[in-house]
Amino acid sequence: MSTSETDPFFVVKDIHAYYGESYIVQGVSFEVKEGEIMALLGRNGAGKTSTLRTLARVDNPALASGEFYLQGKPIHEMKSYQAAREGIQLVPEDRRIIGGLSVEENLILSQVAEPKGWEIEKIYQHFPRLAERRKQDGVTLSGGEQQMLAVARALARDIKLLLLDEPYEGLAPVIVQEIERILIQVKELGITTIIVEQNAIAALKIADTALIIDMGLVAFRGSAQEVLDNEDLRHEYLAI
Repeated sequence: MSTSETDPFFVVKDIHAYYGESYIVQGVSFEVKEGEIMALLGRNGAGKTSTLRTLARVDNPALASGEFYLQGKPIHEMKSYQAAREGIQLVPEDRRIIGGLSVEENLILSQVAEPKGWEIEKIYQHFPRLAERRKQDGVTLSGGEQQMLAVARALARDIKLLLLDEPYEGLAPVIVQEIERILIQVKELGITTIIVEQNAIAALKIADTALIIDMGLVAFRGSAQEVLDNEDLRHEYLAI
């Protein structure tokens, strides 16, 4: 597949994926432009996280068929570490901060393998709270601070596509606003983001586009504003 300046940045074509015998992702297709934020939404168990994990090429769920391309490169043919080298970074719901390492050591460790992204000092400029806690054990941070560290760790790599799974989970509203501010900064820097989030309204407010999944199938594909404006759609598929 060739690419040009007019082609979408990230293209997903009819992906199907399984957890064991369970058919989780059932023919999902979409496109994302460079620098956009897409909100990937749906009820619990709809297949959102499974879709995100499939795109990151983690072992579960297993991709059965379908294709996806980042700037024309066939990511579906790659292992997870190869996809990461191409610039796809997944921030999972559990954040996976490494205990026993300081904030700074968590960031440094993420840069052991090439290619590197932001320098540590640049990260601290965008995440001043992490700079203040650079010597603190990463797992002793608050939930919001751990989320900041997880995003910062992704930016320490040479990132092109940021995949976020439930970044607002368990966070107080004031901390959600702080994470939102960071994600808007990420967008302003031209990094493309796909965000899975149960707090759909918060996700939609910073997103350009929205994809709603229901029982592993695409139920809606369009602008984030369309979902915000359509109460019936939100009630049917998001229960809000």
